[in-house]
This record gives sequence, structure tokens and C-alpha cells, in this order.
Amino acid sequence: MAAKSARKSPAAKKAATPRKPRRKKAEAKSRGLSPAEVASDSVEYPTELLEAVREDGGEVLGVYRDPLGGHPVVFSVLPIDKVEPTPYQRDVSEPHVKRLASAMERLDRFLDPVIAVRKDGRYWTPNGNHRLHASRMLGAKAIVALVLPEEDVAYQILALNTEKAHNLKERSLEVVRMYRGLVGARRQGPETAFAHLFEEPAFITLGAAYEQRPRFSAGAYHPFVKVVEDFLDTPLEDALPLREARAKRLLELDDAVVAVVDALKERGLQSPYLKNLVVARINFLRFRKDGGKPDFDATLDRLLASARKFNVDKVRREDLGRMGGGPLEPDEDSV
Repeated sequence: MAAKSARKSPAAKKAATPRKPRRKKAEAKSRGLSPAEVASDSVEYPTELLEAVREDGGEVLGVYRDPLGGHPVVFSVLPIDKVEPTPYQRDVSEPHVKRLASAMERLDRFLDPVIAVRKDGRYWTPNGNHRLHASRMLGAKAIVALVLPEEDVAYQILALNTEKAHNLKERSLEVVRMYRGLVGARRQGPETAFAHLFEEPAFITLGAAYEQRPRFSAGAYHPFVKVVEDFLDTPLEDALPLREARAKRLLELDDAVVAVVDALKERGLQSPYLKNLVVARINFLRFRKDGGKPDFDATLDRLLASARKFNVDKVRREDLGRMGGGPLEPDEDSV
């Protein structure tokens, strides 16, 4: 009798995959400060910041320690023309600003302070850009802010920003702008030292591509870029040109893929998933069995060669139907 196939079923493969250990739930009331400790006068006052807020035309309403880490926070009201978004965060959503302004106007209240850090006599808000724009739309003179003494917090606090969910384009642009901000500030250290700020190395490269081509459809390329990218053990200033060069290569691949998509459209095939289908067909990494990290340039060389010799005659309408139900993002230029 023939031996049974040794291939594992999908369920068996899933069971064999090691799972990340679950985060242990903290014991109730085991961390941070009590209400009395938060409001305690024993907090070390950031005197220079208090004086600067007043010199800038603002008023200090109080100082407290945040209840989780005990860091000092200055509760202030600032002249609204002194407050601006950090230069590296995502673009503002005008519809969101209008909805927020309408809600604030109906309530006739501003109840959610922005976060701010002082920078050269101005105040950057990494979490509050839409509230800031809505307040300006309503003609406000001042805005209430939680001013933090540490400028570096502005680079980290974007992860807490929940005013509006990020899509891939927004997150990528935010990361590359943050990257440029760090380079401009002459921050020392390799890219790996700032990994906690960037979250994912692919965002840097994709963000640089979006800067060069705002209509770039990164959703089709993100799955394999995540595989080939890693944080570089290279100083930020030197790593940035490398990221820009990689972005340029991605756009070169995008041009080749778009040429295939145009050829498919000429054959009468229409779908917002055409680009995803083409990229999926040429993505040889799907069949990779070893766990090593593929080289970025070697991968792009191979993908480019596959795109340039793509046989459009082998694409059938039913192939597009199968793409429609998958998790891939549709081509931004087709919707």
C-alpha cells in the first residue's frame, strides 16, 4: 500500500507554529501612583518650563505627576498661535476637523487637552492636531495643553494617538517625517537605536516612496517589503539616503507592475485588485521555505525581471474573483 503523504495539514502546521507568550495581566492596583501621590506637592517642579510658559504668554494651571510613571506634567493654557503640529506627523483630515469643530460648537466646550512639548519658543503637539485645527476653525484664542518637559516624548507619543486611525500611507509618511526630523536635529546613533519609534522598518522605505509618489499603492508591496526590510545598523544620517534609494527601486518596480496592469485592462480585465494580483504572481517569497532574511536589492532585481516578462495571457477573470475576497488592500489608483 502506498505510503501516506508526509505533508502536514494547515491545521497541523498552525499547531506546530510556536506562539508568542501571552502578556501576563498585571495585578490590580500594583503599579503607579495613588491619587494623593499624583497631586502631591513633593513633585519636582520643572521651574524653567513654568517660567517659559508664562514668558510665552501662557498660564500654568497646575503641576502633577502622571499616575503611571510619576513623570511631571504641566497643566497649562497656551496662546493658540504658539501651538503647531510636530513637523513629522500625518496630514490633517479636513472632514475629521469639520466634524470635530461641529461637535465642539454644539457642546460649547473644549474638554480634551492636547499634548505639547516646548520647542524654540513654540509648542509642538504630537497628539492633538485635529483638536488644534478645530479650535482655530472656531476662532479660539487659547488652547488647554498638558505640557511635557521632555522634548523626546514627542517622538514616542505618536503611538498613543487615537484621534483617527492610521492607514498605511499615513503611518509610513509619519515615520519618514519623524526620521527626517531626527536627522535634522542631528540625533546620534544607528537606525536600530530608534526602532521603537519607527515600529516597522518597512514604514521608512514606504514613506520615502510616498514622498516621491503620493499616489503610490504601497498596500500591494507591503507584504514582501516587511519580509526583506530590517532596521539598519547605520547612523541615521547615512541610512536615510539608503532608504531613499530603496524607495526609488520600489517605484521602479511599481512602474513595471503598472505597465502589466495597463496591458490587463486592454484585454478587458477590470478590478481594483489588478495590481495586487500582479504583485502576488511575481512574489516568489511566498514559496520561501528557509527562515533567512532575503536581500533587498536581490529581491527587487528578481521581482523586476518577473514583472517585465509577465504573461498577461495567463490571467483569467476567475483569478480576479478570487482576489476580491482576500485581505489585500485595493489599488489606490483604481478606486
